[in-house]
Amino acid sequence: MSSFDDRERAEEAKFAMDAATEFKVMARRNKLLGLWAAELMSIQGDQAEAYAKSVVMSDLEEPGDEDVFRKVRGDLDEAKVDVSDQRLREHMAELLPVARDQVMKEAE
Repeated sequence: MSSFDDRERAEEAKFAMDAATEFKVMARRNKLLGLWAAELMSIQGDQAEAYAKSVVMSDLEEPGDEDVFRKVRGDLDEAKVDVSDQRLREHMAELLPVARDQVMKEAE
C-alpha cells in the first residue's frame, strides 16, 4: 500500500503546485493588464505599479475574469480612454500566454 500512498501524495502535490502556478499566472496577467491600462490612462511610475496592484487585488472578488474586467473597464471609462470591451477582453487573452511564459521562466 505504501506505493499507492506515495503515488497519491505525489498527485496531490502536483495538483497543489499546478494550482499555485495558475494563481501566479493569473496574478501576473492581471498585473500586466494593469500596467497596460495605466499607460493608456497616462499613469506612470509608482502610481502605475500601485494601479496594477489594485487590478491584481480586484481578481479576489469572485471567480473568473469578470471582476478584473469590470475594474479596468470602469477605470478606463472614468479616465475617458476609448477602448472597446472587445479590445479589452482580447488584450486580457493576449497577456495570458505572456504571463505564463514569464512565470515559467522564473520557476526554472
